[in-house]
Amino acid sequence: MPPALQSRDAVVGQLLSVLRRTGYDGASLAELSKATGLGKSSLYHHFPAGKDDMVRAVLEYLARQLRQNVFVPLHAHGEPLSRLNTMLRALDTFYAHGHEPCVLAQLVMGTSRDRFRAELTSIFTEWTQAIAHTLIDAGFSASEARLRAEDAVLRVQGALLVAAGLDDDRVFGRTLSSLAFTLLAVGERPTT
Repeated sequence: MPPALQSRDAVVGQLLSVLRRTGYDGASLAELSKATGLGKSSLYHHFPAGKDDMVRAVLEYLARQLRQNVFVPLHAHGEPLSRLNTMLRALDTFYAHGHEPCVLAQLVMGTSRDRFRAELTSIFTEWTQAIAHTLIDAGFSASEARLRAEDAVLRVQGALLVAAGLDDDRVFGRTLSSLAFTLLAVGERPTT
């Protein structure tokens, strides 16, 4: 499809791919233009504030994807283990079994952290609250559910980092395969 005829979501998806690899500071307009097939003037036409608009569009797209595939299923009816496993399958798909870096992790580093603090905080907060909701349904107190939910997000993000650092995506797979049971384990909360 000619670049000019691509849907906005398709363009944003291509921007997401670049930002996953480079983060905000490393993403040049030339690279973003090349990835989308749009000239710099066309990018500015669609994103008047330049790279900041592009990143905000990526974060909006990401929030929609996470809401649909991760957060909403965690709030659905059903067994907590099933709901957590739905989240984990969605994350496994989104991160291509640990091969794709996390754009959220890229954006909380460098100058982008302050630029997009509200958007990043919102996504992490919604994710943590959705997991906590499921854990409350599983019988944990609100405070214990929140701590376990934070631990879950930490484990997913940490597994992506370590998998990339070791060049071994099995680290991510092992983390996901045990996370639901770890979260639901009765007894002392796991420490990280």
